[in-house]
Amino acid sequence: MTIFQSLGVMAVLFILYAVLLVGCEKKIIFHPSKFPDGYWNPGSMGMNVQDIYFQSEDGKKLHGWFVASPNARATLLWFHGNAGNLSHRLDNIQRLLPLGLNIFIFDYRGYGRSEGEPDEEGIYKDSLAAYNKVLEMEGVRVDSLFLFGRSLGGVCAVETALNKSARGLILESVFTSASDMSRKIFPLIPLGWAIRSKFDAIGKVPRLTLPKLFLHGNRDEIVPFDLGKKLYDAAADPKTFYTIEGAGHNDTYIMGGRDYYKALDGFISETLKIPMTSQKI
Repeated sequence: MTIFQSLGVMAVLFILYAVLLVGCEKKIIFHPSKFPDGYWNPGSMGMNVQDIYFQSEDGKKLHGWFVASPNARATLLWFHGNAGNLSHRLDNIQRLLPLGLNIFIFDYRGYGRSEGEPDEEGIYKDSLAAYNKVLEMEGVRVDSLFLFGRSLGGVCAVETALNKSARGLILESVFTSASDMSRKIFPLIPLGWAIRSKFDAIGKVPRLTLPKLFLHGNRDEIVPFDLGKKLYDAAADPKTFYTIEGAGHNDTYIMGGRDYYKALDGFISETLKIPMTSQKI
């Protein structure tokens, strides 16, 4: 076999590999756990959770949990990551309640009790539907609503902030774009051109001028710390970056300890002091 034939074979193999990855793209990105997988008895943890059902723009029936906090000063609309379902965040929810927040967490299509199968445009629609729904809940006002996105959910939170008003945006362990992530996962194989999903957070954050808090573990094994910093650097002011020392991707709320919750509490408290009319959202 000549060198040209070898290069031809390598090119064919590369194209086949790219086609295979694109064909499996949704399975690579989304890892939903459907009901009954998970922990569906929040009462066993002493939590009073309200089941909320609502519809996306295209008619998918979605499910969420609303956890009301007595005399809540703000509401957290939670956009979770690409794996599991909302029930896997129970421990985290419980640890956040002392901050005096209502929490509304929901499942994208195909996760938990929500209908359908996930894709990029679909979960954006689900996110906007969740935003509309949470504002119907008693005690929830837009001037005390914070969008909280973790990992892939951070991209959904960014998309929502681009289209809707909120008091503040909290992004934890969030990447810049699908293309950047592909380069981190496959550094020797340029596959950005072949990926249909964009998840372009870095192209949107420069247009968001509401207060933003970025948090990222400096030992994140899934979304590299430098991508979190790159996203922060591209964002418009006002913004704050908080490094979660020693934290990986899924243990931020544990490894962060008291200082982590202090950072969240401080950002929410300070943001609530800023008149919302002064924010360009």
